[in-house]
Amino acid sequence: DNGRKVEDPDLLERIRLTIINNLLKYHPESSERLAMGEAFGVKAPEKKLDVDIATRIRVKEDGPKRSLLSIETADRPGLLVEIIKIIADINIDVESAEIDTEGLVAKDKFHVSYRGAALNSSLSQVLVNCLRYYLRRPETDIDSY
Repeated sequence: DNGRKVEDPDLLERIRLTIINNLLKYHPESSERLAMGEAFGVKAPEKKLDVDIATRIRVKEDGPKRSLLSIETADRPGLLVEIIKIIADINIDVESAEIDTEGLVAKDKFHVSYRGAALNSSLSQVLVNCLRYYLRRPETDIDSY
């Protein structure tokens, strides 16, 4: 009503579901893209999408004292906790974060620093490599061991 950003999680979820349901109702061909290769909606995809292709990780400078880490990957339960754990294991500080999900894709941005400074190229590469390794590995049920 007032043109301001919607921040209520319940309202955001209702909006998201309305958009998905309308896409499926009026554009059933969109179900293939929404599913990222999994059966979803009216039309199943012809082939399963390789989640490795969907994962994008970038680090760029965001001033002298911090860097911007951008991650786009397939969303799944526990993803944010997993990302934060990986970042913390490398002793990188997260100053702030913007977490977003579009369909089944998580699009997250983190303002990060190392000892109060922006990440250098070597540390950025270590971070990207660690995230890429852990985000791309196949999920294995603990009970399967």
